[in-house]
Amino acid sequence: MNHVDSKFINLLSPKLQKFKRVKPNLYNFRCPICGDSKKNKSKTRGYLYSVKADVNFKCHNCGTSMTFSNFLKQLDPVIHKQYVFERFKEGKTGRSTVVEEPKFEFQSPKFKKKLDLPKASEHPRSEGYLLARKVDPSKFYYAEKFKSFVNTLKPTFDDVENDEERIIIPLYYQNDLIGLQGRSLGLSKVKYITIMINDDAPKIYGLDNIRTDAPVYVTEGPFDSTFIRNSIAMCGADADISKWGISNPVWIYDNEPRNREILSRISKTIDSGEKVVIWPSGIDEKNINDMVMSGLDVQSVIESNTYSGLEAKLKFTTWKKI
Repeated sequence: MNHVDSKFINLLSPKLQKFKRVKPNLYNFRCPICGDSKKNKSKTRGYLYSVKADVNFKCHNCGTSMTFSNFLKQLDPVIHKQYVFERFKEGKTGRSTVVEEPKFEFQSPKFKKKLDLPKASEHPRSEGYLLARKVDPSKFYYAEKFKSFVNTLKPTFDDVENDEERIIIPLYYQNDLIGLQGRSLGLSKVKYITIMINDDAPKIYGLDNIRTDAPVYVTEGPFDSTFIRNSIAMCGADADISKWGISNPVWIYDNEPRNREILSRISKTIDSGEKVVIWPSGIDEKNINDMVMSGLDVQSVIESNTYSGLEAKLKFTTWKKI
């Protein structure tokens, strides 16, 4: 492995969860393409490894395989341009390499303004599922063949033979469609699949529909956010949302006091000095959607159980023992 590849693998490593160097010319981490495993956060099935003069990426979960150059381009286009230029300077653009010579023209990215799909309210299965959950079906879309549809926006899936229907949750930023989530309607190993058309855009649902001069409620899922005023949903791990203009967030995590990951995230939120909702005793439902279905006035519960600082720590300590 040449020093340019090693340098840029190290530059990329902060974006790769559980990144580690297994041995010379072999690196392991959680796959950022498929998320690796939502149930087991210790799974690391993504690898970077040497092949002759080049480096390849391979995920042993989703099967994605590509050159390091293409992998870097997907995760960080800015660093990728630097990588291409340095490879060019080193003369690494000839035989036995896949890195293209740098091109010095610029074209503004073009994104779709809307989805060319029927609304979820126009299809019996998707409408029935959402109405049963008391979710407004007019806010979402329906794709009969999810993988095939995604490939029309961004080449993503090599195998579309076992395609499936999904509810489509659109992600917009500044009125442009920058990504989407597909929610399974039937039995599926992967309940949610997130696809980003613009890799630099925020993985956030509802960002274009909030007032940033007021408290912004941050939920764990898009469906949950539809029941709360001025709210967004994180469609990935918690991130720095201040760069998207949100200066007064209120974080709402699921009501799972035995979930170690949720405990860790709440603890970090409290330590950062931000506001967090600590669910009161007597509520058995795990998420906002289930609470709404049980007849709770969730907005009132949230507003009366929002804490920060020392009070949040005390409430959190009690909640963990429920």
